[in-house]
Amino acid sequence: MVSQLFEEKAKAVNELPTKPDTDELLKLYALYKQATVGDNTKEKPGIFNMKDRYKWDAWEALKGKSQEDAEKEYIELVDALIAKYSK
Repeated sequence: MVSQLFEEKAKAVNELPTKPDTDELLKLYALYKQATVGDNTKEKPGIFNMKDRYKWDAWEALKGKSQEDAEKEYIELVDALIAKYSK
């Protein structure tokens, strides 16, 4: 179960004045999934579904990371993005 702080950060990142870049969005997605679901057990998307494939690869790269560590890294990343995009 994720913390209240994690849920607040997940909401805050959607309210940024500027949308994070693609790499940042993939990292956010992967850390969010790892923190809330755990290791990726889904089948890899097909070659023609590039968007889902990139998301799957980003999440798969975190395999073995604890949900607690992923949550902590997600919160740190959101704080960095808030500092970067809220100027």
